[in-house]
Amino acid sequence: MLDRTFSVAPMLDWTDRHYRVFARLLSRHALLYTEMVTTGAIIHGKGDYLAFSEQEYPLALQLGGSNPADLAHCAKLAESRGYDEVNLNVGCPSDRVQNGRFGACLMAEPQLVADCVKAMQDAVAIPVTVKSRIGIDDFDSYDFLVDFVDKVSRAGCNTFIVHARKAWLNGLSPKENREIPPLDYPRVYQLKKDFPALHIGINGGIKTLDEMKGHLAQIDSVMVGREAYQNPYLLAEVDSALYGSTEEIPSRRAVAEAMFPYIEAELSKGARLNHISRHMLGLFNGQTGGRRWRRYLSENAHKNGAGLEVFEAALALTEYHVD
Repeated sequence: MLDRTFSVAPMLDWTDRHYRVFARLLSRHALLYTEMVTTGAIIHGKGDYLAFSEQEYPLALQLGGSNPADLAHCAKLAESRGYDEVNLNVGCPSDRVQNGRFGACLMAEPQLVADCVKAMQDAVAIPVTVKSRIGIDDFDSYDFLVDFVDKVSRAGCNTFIVHARKAWLNGLSPKENREIPPLDYPRVYQLKKDFPALHIGINGGIKTLDEMKGHLAQIDSVMVGREAYQNPYLLAEVDSALYGSTEEIPSRRAVAEAMFPYIEAELSKGARLNHISRHMLGLFNGQTGGRRWRRYLSENAHKNGAGLEVFEAALALTEYHVD
């Protein structure tokens, strides 16, 4: 059984495979999600949009799309590649996503979402889940959310991760949609009470372990996005705080050094250092040497030919300054 107690949210341009390898060094148990990948990219794109490293497990693929046949095809590809779960994005509010008729706008079409879920469920044995908002635009009543969950769950989806904000599809940018609509955690709690047989997860504005524990007293799982990226060392305490692990929590320096083999391997394949190091800029947040670390990597990792020596030099700057 896939343990979803804690997960890192799918975030465009952030939760790529480099970040996920880094995150896995901090937490063995957290469920990691890919960035949203569209069915069109997978089916028609030239790159390998499903690539990942074995050390990333447990790992879920988030799909963007609204064509049941295409979603079923991509879910089957994901299962064959070894993903643990396929998640349908019904929460992203960007104009580009809306123009493709997927993301948050699909909340207005619960039957279509149900058809998409059923097509994927029929194609694979791995879990098919849905990530949504609590509502969109003026469709933001609790009854609207209940109707959506009821119709989609009847199609076979038993896991919903709910961002506890509604989305304004017109007038707000994706960034504003993550901050301006007010959070309504009690609405997600009530959803769990009304659908006790479903797995209900919560997402949105969660920053501390104490907040996570408070939510877990009400619902089944928590998903953390920006805080897990901008303050990644938070993940180092997740295993002990939420999973009861007794393993020693790795130091920031130990985590950075554990990335050396991966960095060397990726650089040998032609990757650029800053494509990896950019995900690690927040590793020393709150530490005296954190600013030196961030500045050195920001100023040097993007340069042509930048190699592991740049990463090591940045780490050396923190050696005598980390609290």
